[in-house]
Amino acid sequence: MHCEFCGKDESLPFVCNYCGGVFCGDHRLPEAHQCRGDLTQKRTIVAPPTTTFTWQTPSTASPYPTTRQAKVFSRVEVRDIAIAWFALGVAFTISRFTYLGGVPLDAFNFSVYLGIALITVGPGFVFHELSHKFVAQRYGFWAEFRMWPMGLVLALVTSLLGFIFAAPGATYISGANISSEENGKISIAGPAVNVLIGALFFPLTFSNDPLLYAIGVVGSSINIFLALFNLLPIGPLDGSKVWRWSKPIWAMAFIPLALAFFYLFIP
Repeated sequence: MHCEFCGKDESLPFVCNYCGGVFCGDHRLPEAHQCRGDLTQKRTIVAPPTTTFTWQTPSTASPYPTTRQAKVFSRVEVRDIAIAWFALGVAFTISRFTYLGGVPLDAFNFSVYLGIALITVGPGFVFHELSHKFVAQRYGFWAEFRMWPMGLVLALVTSLLGFIFAAPGATYISGANISSEENGKISIAGPAVNVLIGALFFPLTFSNDPLLYAIGVVGSSINIFLALFNLLPIGPLDGSKVWRWSKPIWAMAFIPLALAFFYLFIP
């Protein structure tokens, strides 16, 4: 799709929530494309733009503001979520065998660890990103998850070394005039969901069943770690945006979480 201001071909264009035009990253802000919309009015949720991704089916939907709510998930987004979820499960399974060393890598053990990874690790990453999406949409922005192929390749490659560099993708948000409070709330939603998922898995750590115990330990520790890591106040992590919005709220989220993680999961 081409930018309506400069004509640049953009595979993931931005939609202006005031005039409804479709623009590239350089001209997504109203002042950059000489927006003719009424900037004093409340933003409206606009239909997501069609993209030039090869998996995207052509759409005849108008990119201009509409009173109908756009689909919750596009076909491309569902595909990206599924691929990222499965690839992360495979990567964490491989890293587990590499780390343990002595565990035989047979079909049964691999399927067991893959099942645990898909149940525990996958939701931690995917729901983290989707929480950003839903909060952004609540504020009137267009938002969709896109996988990062190179990040998934890095996850699979580093898993052979016994650790994971996981960057499966990100939630792309399009809109204008976002306030620091809106940005902070969108950002803190991801770690908050990880804490909730970790809390749901934690009771399983008291189970006498080895499989349920493993699911509980992995599910709770991974999700609490993801929340803690993403709350670090360094860019481009979520914590840097929460820090800019409200340092007291950042501290109330980060400090208790850090103490809980090190008390529960660090020997």
